[in-house]
Amino acid sequence: MSAPQSKTDSKYDDYDYPTTSPNAQSGHPGHTTPEQDAQVYQLRTQLEQGGYSERLDTLTMLRFLRARKFNVNLAKQMFIDCEKWRKSFGVDELVRNFDYPEKPKVFEYYPQYYHKIDKDGRPVYIEQLGGIDLTAMYKVTTAERMLQNLVVEYEKLADPRLPACSRKSGQLLETSCTIFDLKGVGLSKVSSVYGYVKQASAISQNYYPERLGKMYLINAPWGFSGVFSVIKGFLDPVTVQKIHVLGTGYQSELLAQVPKENLPKLFGGTCDCEGSCALSDAGPWQDPQWTKTPKWAESKPGASTNIENEPSSTISTHEPQGARAPSSETRNLVAGAGAGAAGAAGAGAGA
Repeated sequence: MSAPQSKTDSKYDDYDYPTTSPNAQSGHPGHTTPEQDAQVYQLRTQLEQGGYSERLDTLTMLRFLRARKFNVNLAKQMFIDCEKWRKSFGVDELVRNFDYPEKPKVFEYYPQYYHKIDKDGRPVYIEQLGGIDLTAMYKVTTAERMLQNLVVEYEKLADPRLPACSRKSGQLLETSCTIFDLKGVGLSKVSSVYGYVKQASAISQNYYPERLGKMYLINAPWGFSGVFSVIKGFLDPVTVQKIHVLGTGYQSELLAQVPKENLPKLFGGTCDCEGSCALSDAGPWQDPQWTKTPKWAESKPGASTNIENEPSSTISTHEPQGARAPSSETRNLVAGAGAGAAGAAGAGAGA
């Protein structure tokens, strides 16, 4: 029996990596129903009629549809909101031109980095929240630049990281494996960084849907698991299955997902990259065998550095009241639940 093939569109789908997902669940590339294929066509057609012409490829359409439970109207609104944000934030120009020379100093307090791959072939993303000191960080950077760096890294996750990982694994990979290290996180740390994390969470939740594969919350402080057991009742069951809350004895479970040689020594692995794992950006996306020039870097000389993708005045952006589907991801759970463990619980969806 031949392997399932993802239904593609010749006008928009210019992929040079596998397009069939290893996740055989309905709605994932290569595993769609005729009805879902029709919804992809419907969403794309409505966006075309509204004047959109960028980022209408099938994999993107499916991610937005999955994030909104294949409700075409809600997926359309999510896409439109995303495009408005991309233009106002200057995403297409940022990813080409952003420079972050203060990164080593910022990482002394708040390391956030991609590092190699897990056993499923996905990029591993690591954040260490225990050393956050906003007063010190804001002497070398700003919250705006931190968010700009976050967005640039999201863009680089989409291309070249995930395509390189897909080529190496021989199957489509659309998500990352996230590790949040909560060692040293307390009420004072959480409350001081909550504003930034809330903004970062909104960006990931609203504009980069369906990017979380698994999440490990390690060194979770006392009380965190109890708070999470309450919070998960408000989360999508698919999201809950992705999240693993672990205390200090996390290594065996984490190493079951991430090869020891790919995990930094700090977390019980054997990797010790020259100059530090946090600054190495090591992974298949650095290997010429698997990586290619990202699409965003292929603009022709003299072309605009800011891709226009604006709607005409005819497209409807109305969202039915009360019909918003819950996000299938979570990110600011860390800050919200961390505060909650100390008596100020709160949470939200994001990835």
